[in-house]
Amino acid sequence: MPTYSQDLPVLAAAEVVVLGSGSAGSTAAIAAARTGADTLLVERYGYLGGTSTSVLDTFYGFYTPGRDVARVVDGIPWEIVERLKSYDMVLERPSSYGAGQAVTYDPTTLKVVWEQTALSSGVRLLLHTFCVDVLMDGERITGLVVASKQGLGLIKGRVFVDSSGDADLVFRSGAPFEMAGTDGHEAQSLTTTFRLGGVNLERAQAIKRDELISRMKAANISGDYRLPREEGSIHATPLPDVVVTNMTRVTNVDATNPLELTNAEVEGRKQALEYTRFLREQIPGYEGAYLLNFSTHIGIRETRRMWGAYRLTREDVLTTRKFDDAVAQCGAPIEDHNASSSTRWEYVPDGDTYDIPFRALLPQGVDNLIAAGRCLSADHDAHASVRSMGQCMAMGQAAGTAAALAAQSDTAPAALNISDLQARLRADGALFSGATVLSTTA
Repeated sequence: MPTYSQDLPVLAAAEVVVLGSGSAGSTAAIAAARTGADTLLVERYGYLGGTSTSVLDTFYGFYTPGRDVARVVDGIPWEIVERLKSYDMVLERPSSYGAGQAVTYDPTTLKVVWEQTALSSGVRLLLHTFCVDVLMDGERITGLVVASKQGLGLIKGRVFVDSSGDADLVFRSGAPFEMAGTDGHEAQSLTTTFRLGGVNLERAQAIKRDELISRMKAANISGDYRLPREEGSIHATPLPDVVVTNMTRVTNVDATNPLELTNAEVEGRKQALEYTRFLREQIPGYEGAYLLNFSTHIGIRETRRMWGAYRLTREDVLTTRKFDDAVAQCGAPIEDHNASSSTRWEYVPDGDTYDIPFRALLPQGVDNLIAAGRCLSADHDAHASVRSMGQCMAMGQAAGTAAALAAQSDTAPAALNISDLQARLRADGALFSGATVLSTTA
């Protein structure tokens, strides 16, 4: 096997280095900078937001499902929503499957909101930069080996936040993790979303979900269409006559394998065109619809899941467990996009929430690393609930705040006084252990 070596120029150094600028990472960087740490946010694309700006247009997880609607995420995440509202680019609506009130937005506007909020908070940005490895000193990460068009380089830091989605820093540092699809459950499927313009919303929305599913099944039986998922969602957006779909289903993919992911991207776009054809030909209101765009890349739900100091479980979710080291909370249902033509839903008790413990963000064996977002420590079913973007943002606020406090006190995140961390989070608007800021009747 060939060996390659190169001297690495130091490109940057910071007290807190955040890898990945998705909903978890952008929030983590904002929180770290506002807590007083010199913070660098490293992102492989040319904009912030990850899935929130590349794939989806809706935040789920801010509200509990059920009859008594309560908002269970506040702080920096809700500030982002308020900033979107200032552009008149938010539409709050019931979710398609009773998963709580949904917050739909314009992804293009959100790109600006993320970067302007980060910059005004003091975050330094480094875009178009991909992490390929880490340097270790014992059980501490000392730097990220990154690649750009200029070649390889090194980014040094005191505390690191892994918000890569795929647990890249967990993996590279040797911390334990579990790969999706190796635990007796199929890895969740991938989805290419797409937007349609020219939709007659009044006529389209007259077709209810049961009727849409019935027509999908009939279309497949006819042999004239190939629709792998016989359900999915279509929803209105802040833009007139424009809808966004979540319908395609690409299964049995290891999304950390570039060849498999390449094939999935091609298949996802192929399916999107087929669903567009089905809607135009079979569903009233879509006769004059036209394709505006696909998601920038295919949406990935599950890859590596860190095995941390605590592992959130299915039982924790369904029994709405509370934790002494809570830093966020969730009321979202288990939403398992498996390889079948439908999705498995299991709901938490009406209006209740479970806590996300700080230990679920802490890896084993790496002292100065915190993980946030969909790579947290959770089993398959718990992960299928807690991966909603509202919770990813809440985890990001907790991770960024903790990273800053750890860097400033020159201590490991695991050694932080949890009461002090929780007090700081509450002061900055975070909600957990059943706290809410809004309660209405749906």
